[in-house]
Amino acid sequence: MTKPASRQRAGGKPDDSGQWPMRIAKALARAGLCSRREAERWIAEGRVTVNDKVISSPALDVSERDRIVVDGQPLPEADPPRLWRYHKPRGRVTTHRDPQGRPTVFDALPEEMPRVISVGRLDFNTEGLLLLTNDGALARHMELPSTGWMRRYRVRAHGSVTPQALAKLADGVQVGGVRYGPVEARIDRVQGTNVWLDIGLREGKNREVRKILEHLGLTVNRLIRVSYGPFQLLDLPPGIVEPVKRRVLVEQLGPALAAELGFDDEPQRRAGHGGGKSSGKKGWQP
Repeated sequence: MTKPASRQRAGGKPDDSGQWPMRIAKALARAGLCSRREAERWIAEGRVTVNDKVISSPALDVSERDRIVVDGQPLPEADPPRLWRYHKPRGRVTTHRDPQGRPTVFDALPEEMPRVISVGRLDFNTEGLLLLTNDGALARHMELPSTGWMRRYRVRAHGSVTPQALAKLADGVQVGGVRYGPVEARIDRVQGTNVWLDIGLREGKNREVRKILEHLGLTVNRLIRVSYGPFQLLDLPPGIVEPVKRRVLVEQLGPALAAELGFDDEPQRRAGHGGGKSSGKKGWQP
């Protein structure tokens, strides 16, 4: 986005170059740098300039003719949206930087991967399926409870619980002043003083599974996410990342949303082999 500047536009009309404008936060997200929420925070912190002027509000439409710079670096061209399945092992945080110096998920990704962000998070001691994408708008859509995708977990917990207590979670539960939505839960098997559970939920609030089970008198000692919507962990080994085929992703999103998120039919831009060129995004650090 380094073409001559255009003036601010609103109202959803294309500019004189034929390009549809979009909000500045969406432009940053589409470039794979961050989520829209993070982009809004960066703008408030004065880290973003448009046409050589620092902006302080995300209420700005931009087009490909605007010159957008983040932390002194031009906004990279947006790659086609892509999605990867990653088997997160225990002992890694789902952030790009950790104040405590703990290892991160992103430190362990292959060098050929473009810069990616996670779809939601898994905490330090949680393992299993973590979806990664190069597109912030795609991540945001997949995280929304309104999308309706179920997150399923295998849980080992110390203690005992009755099927009746688990069945009551189907109506939702309030824990520590926080209201959690309906939860599907059933006992898989009892192993000594531990019980293995199958848990399904659609919201994915912070440490939701652990907090709900603690409310029932259980102490979680292993938590594995086995699926996120239609995407499953299956036999993907720990620490391994694997691309989701574009066709599969488009089928799950539906044609209208896929078009809105910027999928195209150019074969050279959608060849999915381990990441390919990253348009400079891997070297960009927030």
